[in-house]
Parts: sequence; C-alpha cells; structure tokens
Amino acid sequence: MNPTYELKDTSEVFTPALLFYKDVIRHNIARAVEIAGSPSRLRPHAKTHKTREIIRMELEAGITKHKCATLAEAEMLASCGVTDVLIAYPVVGPNCRRLANLAKTYPETQFGALADSMAGVQQLSAAMAEANQSVNAWLDVDVGMHRTGIAPDEKAVMLYETIARSPGLRPGGIHAYDGQNNQENLAERQAAVAKQYEPVLKLRAALERKGLPVPRLVAGGTPTFTVCAQLDWPGLECSPGTFVLHDHGYRTRYPDLGFTPAALLLTRVVSKPAMNRLTLDLGYKAVASDPPAGKRCILLNLADYQPIIQNEEHLVIETTEADRYSPGDPIYAMPTHICPTCAMHRQALVVEDGQITDQWDIVARDRILTV
Repeated sequence: MNPTYELKDTSEVFTPALLFYKDVIRHNIARAVEIAGSPSRLRPHAKTHKTREIIRMELEAGITKHKCATLAEAEMLASCGVTDVLIAYPVVGPNCRRLANLAKTYPETQFGALADSMAGVQQLSAAMAEANQSVNAWLDVDVGMHRTGIAPDEKAVMLYETIARSPGLRPGGIHAYDGQNNQENLAERQAAVAKQYEPVLKLRAALERKGLPVPRLVAGGTPTFTVCAQLDWPGLECSPGTFVLHDHGYRTRYPDLGFTPAALLLTRVVSKPAMNRLTLDLGYKAVASDPPAGKRCILLNLADYQPIIQNEEHLVIETTEADRYSPGDPIYAMPTHICPTCAMHRQALVVEDGQITDQWDIVARDRILTV
C-alpha cells in the first residue's frame, strides 16, 4: 500500500469514511494545467467532487471557467466566486426559473446552459425574459454518445440562429461531449476524436459564415483530455472532471493521463463469519454501485482476496489473509468510480501528512441549496 494514503491514527474515524488527500488533489490540478498548456484552456467539471474547497484550489491555480451538471453545483460555483459557469445539461421546465433566479442572485457570474431543442430554447428564453436576465445558451452537439445533443446538420444551424435572436439568451458557443470514447488504446482515442469532431468544425464554420459568433468550443471529458488538449482549435476549452480525484477505473484504463487517485474510503472489519471470510462496513450505500458487483473498489491492504457478497451496508470477502484481521481493524479501499461515490457522503475527511486536518462538506450532493 502506498504510504501516502496511510493515516497515522484511525482510532477516532467513524467508518465508512470518505478521505480526500489534499496534496494529491493539488498535484492533479497542476497536472491538468500542464496537459492543457494554460488554465485558460480548461473548464473542469465540478460533478466529481461537489466541494467548495476544491473549486477554490482550482481558482488559485488560475482556472476561472467551470462546468457542472446541476443547478446546485452551479450555485456552489458562483458562491465561490467563479465568474463563468456552464451547466452542461439542458435546463427545461421550472428549472429555467431557478436559473433565472440564480443569475439574479449572482450578477457577477456569467451562467450558461445547454440547448438541443426548440422547445428547450423557448422555455429558457421565456424564463429569462420574464426575469429580465440573460444567460449563455450553448449548442449541444451530439458526436456519437446519443444522450443529449443535436446532430451537426442544418437543424443545428437553425437552432443556433434561434438562440441568437431569442430574448434573454446569448449564443455561447458549441458543447460536444464524447463520453462514448473510452478506448483504452491512446491511438484509437485519437482516431475517434479526429473523426467525430470533424463535422463539429464544419458546423462551426457554417455558423460563422452566417455571421453568428461561436466564441468557444467545449470538447471532451477525462478519457480524451490529453487528445483534445493537443488540438489548436480557436476557443477550445477542455472539460475533464474525474481527474481532480481520479479513481481506480480511470487509473487502470488511461495511464497516459498521469493523474493519481486522491480519494479513498476507510472501512473496518465488522465480522469474521468464517475462517477465511471478513465482513466490512462498505456496502453499496458507501461506494458507487454502477460498476458490476465485485468490481466497485479495490482493497489496498490485502494482496489476495475475492469479493463474495455486497449489500447495502456490507462487503463480504474471502481471503487467505483473514487471520491478520480482527473486528475493528481498518482497511483502505479505492473506489472504481469516484463521482457517484462522493455524492453518497455528506463530508470528506481531509488528509495531509498522514493526519486528518479538516473536513469538507460535499455541498452540491443536494439537488437544491438556496435558489
């Protein structure tokens, strides 16, 4: 086990506990700036950590533009003094009024949201006009994930034209997320980006020929970060998210990124139901359950073990090392998927030099803060 992760004293730590390693987070932020070439080419996603303190660390590193998935995350960002916030999600229905209220509450912050339909543009424009507010509307272009977005064709041109003439909306640029590009081979990721973004660049050129401003292009996520960062497209902003905490899943699949996992879970043995079995207090209410059962985390203290059962509050393993452990003994676990894992915890314990020095609230795990 990496000694960087080991606490000098775990006797007062309630488990399961989420641990954030501050120096490692700082290293990952610096690495992201290095990859991008400049903080101005970064728009990191806040969905992974949902904490004010990490946002402030990014601001200290010169990163001024941020991306998020929820209005609560947008409010958290604005409360930290972020002046440029993109909600990478189509804001529709009553949430349009919430965004208008957010814009009114934080006038120093320029907010933006995704648009991929006429109905969405109309709802957002109506809410902004009624509140006498304005936001950036980003054209969300589907580059193959087929989750949100519009195909880069003539309909996309028409939608952007509608944005440009809609009250309360400003054309913010193009957003294109390639979440389907999860190839482990770097050359394959590079080829996929080159192919899938070519129609986006043609769309941008078509919009500019019509005199429509397309000041920025937000592209990629964490897996394609190193690929997108090498491109010299005007106004390009890279938007990795997982990098700041990183996890076992991305560490093993994308070694070219060069980030280090900065979040662990501290768990304890609660029972020894058989000679070769240990039961830990690490159920799927404490670690993300979207990886398949048995692959949701790795245990750092054990060289030989096999996950057998995981329920809401328990993780049962079989191990030849069971004799080394008694009920109450701590074990460190590295999540496979850190983003939803963070949202399961109200707070993270901050570790520096083997000591717990602070605790940070996972503020935006709540869907509604104040606005």
